[in-house]
Amino acid sequence: MTTKNLLVELFVEELPPKALKKLGDAFAGTLADQLKALGLAGADSVVTAYASPRRLAAHVTHVWLKAADKAVQQKLMPVTVGLDASGNATPALLKKLQALGADVSNPAAAVAALKRAPDGKAEALFYDSLVTGATLDTGLQKALEEAITKLPIPKVMSYQLETDCELPGWSSVNFVRPAHGLVALHGSTVVPVKALGLTAGNSTQGHRFEAKVAKVVIKDADSYAATLLQDGAVIASFAERKAEIARQLAAAAAKVGNGARPIEDEALLDEVTALVERPNVLVCQFEKQFLDVPQECLILTMKANQKYFPLLDAAGKLTHQFLVVSNISPSDASAVIGGNERVVRPRLADAKFFFDQDRKKTLESRVEGLGKVVYHNKLGTQGERVERVRAIAKAIAQQLGGEVLAKAADTAARLAKTDLLTDMVGEFPELQGIMGGYYARHDGLSEDIAFAVEDHYKPRFAGDELPRSQVGLVVALADKLETLVGMFGIGNLPTGDKDPFALRRHALGVIRMLTEKDLPLDLNALLAGAVPAFGDKISDATPALAEFIYDRLAGSLREQGYSAQEVEAVLALQPQRLGDVTKRLAAVRAFAALPEAAALAAANKRISNILKKAGDVDAHVSDVLLKEQAEKDLYAALKSVVPQANAQFEAGDYTASLQTLAALRAPVDAFFDDVMVNAEELDLRLNRQGLLKSLHDAMNRVADLSRLAA
Repeated sequence: MTTKNLLVELFVEELPPKALKKLGDAFAGTLADQLKALGLAGADSVVTAYASPRRLAAHVTHVWLKAADKAVQQKLMPVTVGLDASGNATPALLKKLQALGADVSNPAAAVAALKRAPDGKAEALFYDSLVTGATLDTGLQKALEEAITKLPIPKVMSYQLETDCELPGWSSVNFVRPAHGLVALHGSTVVPVKALGLTAGNSTQGHRFEAKVAKVVIKDADSYAATLLQDGAVIASFAERKAEIARQLAAAAAKVGNGARPIEDEALLDEVTALVERPNVLVCQFEKQFLDVPQECLILTMKANQKYFPLLDAAGKLTHQFLVVSNISPSDASAVIGGNERVVRPRLADAKFFFDQDRKKTLESRVEGLGKVVYHNKLGTQGERVERVRAIAKAIAQQLGGEVLAKAADTAARLAKTDLLTDMVGEFPELQGIMGGYYARHDGLSEDIAFAVEDHYKPRFAGDELPRSQVGLVVALADKLETLVGMFGIGNLPTGDKDPFALRRHALGVIRMLTEKDLPLDLNALLAGAVPAFGDKISDATPALAEFIYDRLAGSLREQGYSAQEVEAVLALQPQRLGDVTKRLAAVRAFAALPEAAALAAANKRISNILKKAGDVDAHVSDVLLKEQAEKDLYAALKSVVPQANAQFEAGDYTASLQTLAALRAPVDAFFDDVMVNAEELDLRLNRQGLLKSLHDAMNRVADLSRLAA
């Protein structure tokens, strides 16, 4: 049977731009998966998703008009239940066969057609049948309904359709946006499916203003994209439209010259791609006087409010020109350019006004106002929060740099949240911290303090840079610890995909600062040291918080390419210096490559089990109680090898420490071959357990090697 390619398009009103790509991929993916599940498309069928502001579509190759019939074998029941002593069908069997559509007019013939086969300990009856393959009409209807139902719609809307009944009336439809057209073509043939009150045809609509014809007729499934582009002035493919916008942005920036380049923002590019059907990039500009405002403010207002692409010069500084992606291509674009320039001017003027007004008050003068801003009903105001961050920051700074660092960290922590009370941050919350840095410099504070105020939210997201100065590092660490300890202390933990206070992100921030900066701080001491700052507002939940942080660390390490076994072996010991973790992982990986590793890991697992059953074992060995040669040899090897391994461990050379311990393989193997650990004599048994405990303690300082056992 020959196949043809299939095209399905749903034409709707403007879809939510931030969700468009996901909607397009989900629609096409689910539709194709359903067709494959029904046998109407094969494993080699290729699905292409299309998504524009007003349409979702899917093109699927090699689709059959009818799926092949399928032989199905179905288990009915045990032979003892389906047949009586004479081998005749029981009423239960006949009822089951009748329900399956089998002919039971001749019970003997029906039984003869069944198969008997072992099923576990008993023998069962099996029924072979031929299931008729689905037709494209019914299969596509089911696939289309499934694709619509499973769309990841952020929020549905309800609208009404006029019914076809004789009496006028309305029926409600729930979908992301009102739908106005449905196309379903198998080759050039319309597939008569229905959805959202629409019946499929072969025509759609093009661009609102620039389509050549009011009704774009699609000749066949394969001409969809080309016809839409030619007659409808629409680039149907999201990926192609995005690539075209990127090309035009680069070309426009090149025409501006002087090394100008559009700001890189993948999310903005995706959103703009979802807003236009036929992109046309234009160069606009604003008055240079606005460049006196911090560029972060101007960039944010242009991107967030207007969806413009600011232009940066070769040095990365904002220029007075920007790029607009228009959805129309008039012969004279001056009106479009002028309109966009008029629209952006008030936004930039607002930003300049906020900046000028904010600088009339110092950050220091705003500190008191934080006491009037509620942070959390159980944790008090932002003012109280600042005092906690100050206390935590001073304690950390004393450990890392003494009184000088503690004083600077205290100043930065006191001022870090004051920009929350400024007009600029009130308008653009994304600028918190950044504006504080600018205002700190305006107030005459040192660069260290300004950087710390600006950076104390870092890292804000995965891949973000860490604070630039040690003062900033201390305040950022204190700020995140205050949030984590406080929220865990009141039981406000993240659940599922809900994490309103970004505790997972804060935990990863703490991990990155401790590991990447290799800070000489113990995790448990760090968490415990933050608790007193809260007084009686919280209960101590540091054990749960430590577990939470180690879980985040484990996930992060696996994403970096470490195996689950390696990560589990190292984190099983919950090392307090997180900066040591990657060195321990490198040591474990090097150890695992040694020929002795597998045997020692297995022995370690065996020792762990023995000690677990033995209970509280003292790592003490008496020479006079060593009876067997194998235990004497193991004890001698321990005395020879362990001091060297311990010295290497203390020096931080974990790889060398584990490789030194690899020399214990032969005496360990001999010990388990020749020595009965659980001897009947109590003193012998305890001595041998003590020997194993000494071995276990020596071998598991870097990582729990038993976790490497297969």
